[in-house]
Amino acid sequence: MKTGLLFSGQGAQAIGMGKSFYDSSSTARSIYDLASAVLGWNLTKVCFEGPTEELTQTKICQPALYVHGFVSQMILREANPNIDIFAAAGLSLGELTAFASAEVFDFATGLKIVAERGCLMQECCEQTQGAMASVIGGEKAKVAELCQQFDIDMANLNSPGQIVISGEKLKVQAAILAAAGMGFKKVIPLNVAGAYHSRLMKPAAEKFEKFLAPIKFNAPKFAVFTNTTGQEVKTPDEIKTALVKQVTGSVLWEDCFANMTKLGVEQFYECGMGGVLTNLGKRIVPEAKVTAVATAQELAATVMV
Repeated sequence: MKTGLLFSGQGAQAIGMGKSFYDSSSTARSIYDLASAVLGWNLTKVCFEGPTEELTQTKICQPALYVHGFVSQMILREANPNIDIFAAAGLSLGELTAFASAEVFDFATGLKIVAERGCLMQECCEQTQGAMASVIGGEKAKVAELCQQFDIDMANLNSPGQIVISGEKLKVQAAILAAAGMGFKKVIPLNVAGAYHSRLMKPAAEKFEKFLAPIKFNAPKFAVFTNTTGQEVKTPDEIKTALVKQVTGSVLWEDCFANMTKLGVEQFYECGMGGVLTNLGKRIVPEAKVTAVATAQELAATVMV
């Protein structure tokens, strides 16, 4: 059976994430302990105990999600040694976890990349006044019209009828007010630190590009789909270009998921908290099989005979 891995992005974090793996698996413990050593701060304490305000900081949240996702797929593969990993994709930050799972870079290198990305994006958040909102029940063309009118960006095309807009706070607020008369079902302001996947992240993208330049990437061991196009990306240079573009560009998650199913993926595993990608997957392709493996208990139920 062709299997696909899905990795969560920022917003999926929750206190306690990874603890069941850490308590039950020597593999998980070794990865978490290595992560704390690489980062120079106690990742397990923040993930397992919080506080929420600390865990949700971009520079902390992104490494936390990367490590949890990587551990989840490692334990899944240990428990199911004959599993056929055919493809992977990650939502925003999760794309880096997907590349790590496909051995584009090793775990520690990926963690350093993620930590740098998180710090650079947090700097942008602190230096700008950004905001995001989720537009429910609107066609892509209509949302594009809203964004053009208020000089903001489409950040995430998550599933049919769910698109996230991003940009300067006052402009996003004005767009939210105007949207009421444009036929959208509703527009929900998001509780985020800044305008991710918008032009306000350009300084982070420029610095991130320089940071990535000397790092050696490998070709993926299996297909990985990039948020920037929704298509498979194959070469190291293409991957670096996609990762830089993704910081400011739209996340084409609907296309990523749909194209993985067209490639023949029959079973997906969501390696992240909250079940967000499971729910999105069922909206995009209702017949798709998506199973969450965010905890040791959930993962135990996936063991194949």
